[in-house]
Amino acid sequence: MAEIRGDNPIVIFQTWLTEAHDSEPNDPTAMTLATADRDGIPSARMVLLKDADARGFAFYTNTESQKGVELDANCHAALVFHWKSLRRQVRIAGTVERVGDAEADEYFASRARGSQIGAWASDQSRPLEGRFALEKRVAKFAAKFGAGKVPRPPHWTGYRVIPQEIEFWQDKPFRLHERVVYSRDGESGWTTGRVYP
Repeated sequence: MAEIRGDNPIVIFQTWLTEAHDSEPNDPTAMTLATADRDGIPSARMVLLKDADARGFAFYTNTESQKGVELDANCHAALVFHWKSLRRQVRIAGTVERVGDAEADEYFASRARGSQIGAWASDQSRPLEGRFALEKRVAKFAAKFGAGKVPRPPHWTGYRVIPQEIEFWQDKPFRLHERVVYSRDGESGWTTGRVYP
């Protein structure tokens, strides 16, 4: 594979993501999201990337979930993409902000109806007595909205990780991997450096 080159890490990321869409057998947009609570106690889980551009990396969730509560208390997060088929990894660290209502509404409207109902039915991260309780809530909200439009729940929105640092890792023979780190330099610029594997 060619060396990691370029001035804009977002463009490099988008190129790698496109290649992952062609090679990953399942969920090329899957990423680990690491958050921490007010006391700095970390937690991590897999989520799906929904947008990546110059503004940052966006995903959507229930604001009352563990990750939503943690992000509201501590606006710093990290992401990790690992594309095993390409033998590549991308690490991202930055601050987090909620997306605007119009953007969240637009994405919610693009989701499958079952996923829209699920966003209303799931008390994400809270105790569940059993599967039947969830199915009952799904039926309740399916009946409530009938065949009409399902509005976005007030507790559901998107978050955007605004990267301060992006590291690209590429497998190389003899564990002499390539690691290139881009660090935010002002509003739109980046400084670049290589680090030992």
